[in-house]
Amino acid sequence: MKHLIIYATFIGLIFSSCNQQDNAKVSSESFQNEVSAFLEDYNKKYQELMIVSSEAAWKLNTMIMEGDTITSKQAEIADEAMAEFTGSVENIEKSRTYLKKKDELTKLQVKQLEAILYSAGSNPQVAADVVKQNIKASTEQTKKLFGHKYTINNKEVSPNQIDSILRSSKNLQDRLQAWQASKEVGKELKDGLANLRDLRNKSVQALDYKDYFNYQVSDYGMTTKEMVELNNQMVKDIWPLYREIHTWARYNLAAKYNKEVPDMIPAHWLPNRWGQDWTAMVNVEGLDLDKVLGEKSPEWIVKEGEKFYKSMGFDALPETFYTKSSLYPLPDSVNYKKNNHASAWHMNNAEDVRSLMSVEANTEWWETTLHELGHIYYYMEYSNSDVPIVLRGGANRAYHEAMGSLMGLASLQKPFLQGLNLIGEDVKTDDTQLLLKEALNYVILIPWASGVMTQFEKGLYSDDLPKDEFNKSWWSIKRKYQGIVPPTERGEEYCDAATKTHINNDPAQYYDYALSYILLFQLHDHISKNILKQDPHATNYYGNKEVGEFIKNLMYPGASVDWRAHLQENLGSGLSAKPMLAYFEPLMVYLKDVNKDRIYTLPESF
Repeated sequence: MKHLIIYATFIGLIFSSCNQQDNAKVSSESFQNEVSAFLEDYNKKYQELMIVSSEAAWKLNTMIMEGDTITSKQAEIADEAMAEFTGSVENIEKSRTYLKKKDELTKLQVKQLEAILYSAGSNPQVAADVVKQNIKASTEQTKKLFGHKYTINNKEVSPNQIDSILRSSKNLQDRLQAWQASKEVGKELKDGLANLRDLRNKSVQALDYKDYFNYQVSDYGMTTKEMVELNNQMVKDIWPLYREIHTWARYNLAAKYNKEVPDMIPAHWLPNRWGQDWTAMVNVEGLDLDKVLGEKSPEWIVKEGEKFYKSMGFDALPETFYTKSSLYPLPDSVNYKKNNHASAWHMNNAEDVRSLMSVEANTEWWETTLHELGHIYYYMEYSNSDVPIVLRGGANRAYHEAMGSLMGLASLQKPFLQGLNLIGEDVKTDDTQLLLKEALNYVILIPWASGVMTQFEKGLYSDDLPKDEFNKSWWSIKRKYQGIVPPTERGEEYCDAATKTHINNDPAQYYDYALSYILLFQLHDHISKNILKQDPHATNYYGNKEVGEFIKNLMYPGASVDWRAHLQENLGSGLSAKPMLAYFEPLMVYLKDVNKDRIYTLPESF
């Protein structure tokens, strides 16, 4: 009898254990189903509101009319509705509650919940009044920035005309007037930037972020300190080469303008309003793309860009891309303006993709068009059934820029251009000058993006930089990181930082570009050596389906993967500047020889 009782008790315990396991399984499945239902509803509502918000923002950026208050009001209403939803207390609390039991969820569910909380960070309804003020202030700042009338000698000019003067004119007085004209808008934007800084900080602080800069870098899974250290390391890595380029530029520009060699480069001597791209300083004999492309039409530039992607196996652009985008400069006959900064738009995180550009038939717009189409094709690839609406973004923000910049680099390499008959098969070019021209784009950007922009915005948001020191700080940072100084004294009535569009409407994220350049050289190195089996300096991606497949695999999962693991899986390494440094090593040897009897004015090490 005793054995029977023990046996019965044992059997009872087994059944009890099985019942507990079954109940736990049912409970876990029920929990997952609850989370799935929440995410399905959230994604659907998010997309509905996104469409309205995107359309309003599109109109605000493509039809800027003096005295028009209706368009900006519609944009505010749409943004407020989106903010109210993404920042709602209910969505925040539900996501937080679900994430407490994330071990019972799928990785995709966890990713979506984390994305929902991140989206809430800039629009928390616990700070609804601040959010509303922020939206209104952002809309007003956009109108002022892109509605500004640029004038030289009391005659209105376009940003493209200013850029043309800075790229090609040898008359320093004309250059100075063009440069100064490009900075006048900063006066109108300074108060707005200070106000936006305060509102952005207050908004994210409501969800326990230290400040807006800290909020933005958290998207990489990093702290402010880690991001700043990473960017300073990138500047440190590239500094010896940048120092050689800076020395070469000082002497070449002084000779061009028949002036004494300056210790630091006056800003108006450079071919770019912000000193972020110096490529126009070098014309490679036999590679006069501006002349060849000038015989084409802007429409040809865009269509040829699409053909390049299709040659690698990508789909054709949807017809709506051409009917709904704003691709070319506005005719003089219209009574409105548009945002003059090239951008790609994913209107509904699905099939509606557009671009806002002002394409002209020249080399700069050739590269820019290929870059923007890189964003468009990234949108199209991750808009698939495996990637939820809220995760349709880059693996990180730098991934998006890297995809565009990778194609920009590929589109200017000699074999590629020969394949398109843009230069002759037998054309002779100076490969060292070609490499120098590339460095004046990619290398020059690192101190600008990792240094100037990152340091200024870190100071703006994290260190509460006083408004009456905006310009002083800006030029102090530019001198340290770029060796660039203003042509004349720039007092605090100016706000030269605010003339850069990103500081107003894409804030605290400019390090994305620096990270993307490091990433693009890793991708290009892999494609060149492992797929094409070609010299990284002389490649032709055109028509190679294996290259297309590699890029598609990078694009397909969007933000549904961990970017570090994704990079390791596809490249076999983490983020590294080594491929970029190796690419430009031949240039370093050349510049050291050119500069051997010259005086260096930047410190030897950063």
